[in-house]
Amino acid sequence: MTTTQTTTDASVTDKPVVNVAAYRFVTLNDLPTRQAELRELCSRLELKGTILLSEEGVNLFVAGGRTQVDEFLKTLRSDELLASLEVKESFSERQPFTRMVVKIKDEIIAFGVDGVDPRRRASPKLSATELKKWLDEGRAVTLLDTRNDYEVDLGTFRNAVAIGVDNFREFPDAVAKLSDELKQQPVVMFCTGGIRCEKAGPFMEQAGFENIFQLDGGILKYFEECGGEHYDGDCFVFDQRVALNPNLEETEYVLCFACQEALSREDRRSPKYVPDESCPHCYRTSEEKSAEQTERRHARIRELTTPLPGSVPYDNHRPINVPGRFAGLCLIDFLVQWHPQISRDEWHAIIEAGRIIQKSSPTSADRIVREGERFDHLVPATIEPDVNADIRILHEDDSIVVVDKPAPLPMHPCGRFNRNSLEYILNEVYSPEHLRVAHRLDANTSGVVVFCRTRTVARKVQPLFASREVSKVYVARIQGHPQADEFDCQAAISARPQENGLRLIDKNGLDAETQFRVLSRFDDGTALVEARPVTGRTNQIRVHLWKLGLPICGDLFYLPGGATGSNKTLEVGMPPLCLHAKRIEFCIPGASGPSVFDAPAPDWAQS
Repeated sequence: MTTTQTTTDASVTDKPVVNVAAYRFVTLNDLPTRQAELRELCSRLELKGTILLSEEGVNLFVAGGRTQVDEFLKTLRSDELLASLEVKESFSERQPFTRMVVKIKDEIIAFGVDGVDPRRRASPKLSATELKKWLDEGRAVTLLDTRNDYEVDLGTFRNAVAIGVDNFREFPDAVAKLSDELKQQPVVMFCTGGIRCEKAGPFMEQAGFENIFQLDGGILKYFEECGGEHYDGDCFVFDQRVALNPNLEETEYVLCFACQEALSREDRRSPKYVPDESCPHCYRTSEEKSAEQTERRHARIRELTTPLPGSVPYDNHRPINVPGRFAGLCLIDFLVQWHPQISRDEWHAIIEAGRIIQKSSPTSADRIVREGERFDHLVPATIEPDVNADIRILHEDDSIVVVDKPAPLPMHPCGRFNRNSLEYILNEVYSPEHLRVAHRLDANTSGVVVFCRTRTVARKVQPLFASREVSKVYVARIQGHPQADEFDCQAAISARPQENGLRLIDKNGLDAETQFRVLSRFDDGTALVEARPVTGRTNQIRVHLWKLGLPICGDLFYLPGGATGSNKTLEVGMPPLCLHAKRIEFCIPGASGPSVFDAPAPDWAQS
């Protein structure tokens, strides 16, 4: 039976906590029973640490008092399968583990490669003393560090080659990048305690490396038997001690709470080191944090819109709320008057099919409706038209989210669109938050849009848009060349839309004013203008330019010569409506001054 080697140095043995590390590849059965027995044993002995059990063996890191650890090892070795369990010891002033964990795993060291089984085949082992002899003699040998990069950073053998991984599962890919010249040369691989090399060695032999050795017991065994000769630095360990020096003593390092990087005293003197928050390795300025957050949002948007959420058939429940003026009508009369674009016969067929639902139950055509009631119009197997989902986050803080809305993309669920809308997509991105839009843009208009993150913020921000306390700047490409470089339009606009949704110039309508400035005149007869709406009426810029005989390029509604067309959301790939909300300026609640948000101009705005 292999006994545990201990040191008699008083400076070490006076330390009250014994730390043991051990592993053995051996076929184990009845794992749940072993797990329960080990939990009970460790609880009784007041030991802490981690024990991993698998059909391929056991891997353990345990710490406690001398007597308790010895009893634990004696009990463990009483099982003939574990009788030859070899243990590496070190000592510390304090318990390096916070709890005792006994887990059943698929592998005692995660590797994930079929056909590598140290129980059947392991690479030749090289003892610590033999390796030191080789190094003392200057023998030609490649030392291969199989550990993760952050472990290598704390220390490694002099002139060793780091395999270059962040996780042991990356090891096979890293081996493929090694030079073919190494395949015929002696290679001694090493890790902390040897267990990773048990799998790394056979894998490298399968990959064609002909002269592979593994350092028996790893770095810790080398420290125990040979000290620190030929080794620079310390050895990372996976407990609260963080790192051990060649005397197997705890070093100055601590782990960063945020990124788990090992930190020296010098690291902890840095102003970027904030306990429980950041360190020089993970510290980010507010701008860097914002950029990283924005990229995560963009990645989530791409994930949610590939494919578009409305392109996959689904049962769409479209809400229909009853305004007060329709109270007392029967359901079918209300529907025909509220949505006249659908004929009475069509509405009757929809009701008969049970697709007008109130509180989960179908309704009848002669049901009397009341003010404020909600009905759902069920549209089964809905597939929505495609939209442009290239949504870009311009700004985000605790109060608001500012985005650059592409076109065509409806702001909110309406008409043929529900899931393929800006509100739906953003609320999925920010879930469980529910963003509240502060103002609106037409589906065919691109540019800056502001959302509020809470109801409280919305109550403060939305009135700013209604009371003209927000400065807006648009750019538009128009048909024709204005005579003046600067001009304005003061013409009232109808308060209510026509049946087709059209807003017209109406002397009895709402006062409206827009200021314009020419930015460029193009050879094709079009011009680029800047538009500053003084008021905020629906379709104001489009209506005013149309009245001036300078309709916006791509507008299918307000046409040249005073003609009108159809008011619909453009299809993806059609010529765009050349109207873009370029800039918004307003005071965010709680801010010391106004904030300005700009959306880059689209291609059609370039000369």
